[in-house]
Amino acid sequence: MVAHSGIITVIERAARKAGPRLRRDFNEVQHLQVSRKGPADFVSMADRRAEDTLIEELQKARPDWGFLVEERGEIKGDPDLPRWIIDPLDGTSNFLHGIPHFCMSIAVEDPRGTQGKPEITHGYIYQPLTDESFWAEKGRGAWLQDQRLRVSARRELPDALIATGIPFMGHGNFAEWTRIFGAVAPEVAGIRRLGAAALDLAWVAAGRFDGFWESDLKPWDVAAGMLLVKEAGGFVTDYRGQDMARERNQFLAANDVLHSKLHKLVAGALRNN
Repeated sequence: MVAHSGIITVIERAARKAGPRLRRDFNEVQHLQVSRKGPADFVSMADRRAEDTLIEELQKARPDWGFLVEERGEIKGDPDLPRWIIDPLDGTSNFLHGIPHFCMSIAVEDPRGTQGKPEITHGYIYQPLTDESFWAEKGRGAWLQDQRLRVSARRELPDALIATGIPFMGHGNFAEWTRIFGAVAPEVAGIRRLGAAALDLAWVAAGRFDGFWESDLKPWDVAAGMLLVKEAGGFVTDYRGQDMARERNQFLAANDVLHSKLHKLVAGALRNN
């Protein structure tokens, strides 16, 4: 068994307490298409219940820490101490339609990070249906349970499978995404849109995807996943190739060689229009 910090132990206990309820709710949502209340309301309840469980368990362990969570927003804690960044159900639309691809994402943000800005020090992404726990600690690598993770070793774009998120219903810049897609798609082996950005990043860290791009994401979508990719030996930048992904809300992830090649395609697509 690989040793991890007490923080990861706390996160794992909380996630595994919320996980069984999400699994039960997922099995129920497929039978709600004829209900009067409707599946969307049920999913919202499932989301809130998972969030409540995570907050309750994490507060027991670190009562002075604050939270940034999808449903409740910001919950103030001691500003000199870390805070939790939580998405209790990433992949809500998949969940709603009975598609078994979703996760919960939990990260720790330390306000006293390097370079004078907060930084993510711990990340944990849990897929309750497959019972996969992707986790990372700053400086200690990325892991799937007890297995060390490394980003893909592929070096050529024609061999690469790339993940993305497609803008929808007022979310994201469809014109920008279309230009990037037009530049990347002809050069790679395939592009996938699976509908859960946190899992996309975890899969980049695990080498299942060779790269990823998306914009207009929330902090709880990417905080844990970004750390996983970096600790697995990959790079996460904005579309300009700079270390301002969260500030610019642009996310481009891959290993060192593919990242450079993808960055040139993405930057060229945006520069030429």
